[in-house]
Amino acid sequence: MVVRMRHTRAHTGNRRSHHALKSGALSICSHCGAARKPHTVCVACGYYRGRKVLDAVKKVEKKQAKAKRAK
Repeated sequence: MVVRMRHTRAHTGNRRSHHALKSGALSICSHCGAARKPHTVCVACGYYRGRKVLDAVKKVEKKQAKAKRAK
């Protein structure tokens, strides 16, 4: 059976021209200057919009203690 409405490569490419992945935007933390995703808490210092939201040091210490217990 023959395909009646064949799509040329150009038409297929035009349709797929919007399928490319876009790189994520980065913003700079106002507290520590590290690069971070916009509208998220800074992973390095735990600040968001000038307020401390996460205790980054406590989180690292907890992770190290857990690894130490596992060994």
